[in-house]
Amino acid sequence: MINIVLFEPEIPQNTGNIMRTCVATGATLHLIKPLGFKVDDASLKRSGVNYIDKLNWFVYENWNDFLDKNQNGTFYFLTRYGHKPHSSFDYSNLNEDLYFVFGKESTGIPKEILKPHIDHCMRMPMTANVRALNLSNTVAIMIYEALRQRNYNGLLFDEPHKSKTEIEDFKE
Repeated sequence: MINIVLFEPEIPQNTGNIMRTCVATGATLHLIKPLGFKVDDASLKRSGVNYIDKLNWFVYENWNDFLDKNQNGTFYFLTRYGHKPHSSFDYSNLNEDLYFVFGKESTGIPKEILKPHIDHCMRMPMTANVRALNLSNTVAIMIYEALRQRNYNGLLFDEPHKSKTEIEDFKE
């Protein structure tokens, strides 16, 4: 199972977009308080569109509460302190639960959380012109890298509503 962990997310639109991505990919979302929004915020629901009811998600009081309830699996941390690219790890084992941890938009993941996991810290390569990518974009890139390595296990390769997408239906 692929798990996305948002440590103290601040921007509801990012979290809403991540919710939609999790539904689209079958990933589970974990939100660690404090949150910069209410989970019933209109902007959160608007970003997540009508998919939130299909989302498998959990909210935790703090990092320790999250760890107490999620101890089995491999943890990876996306951070500016990482020196390995996200694509350098092997996520292909379908029997392994993966936890991808992302920090809050303003300050990231605290160093005290990262330090014991330095070998599983990563950073997406980019130019010197940008400090970081948008959180929801980073989550999407990470999920799809793991899914690519797992041959997109459990995902559809074709649009399920074929009547809307068949190329033969389009006339020039």
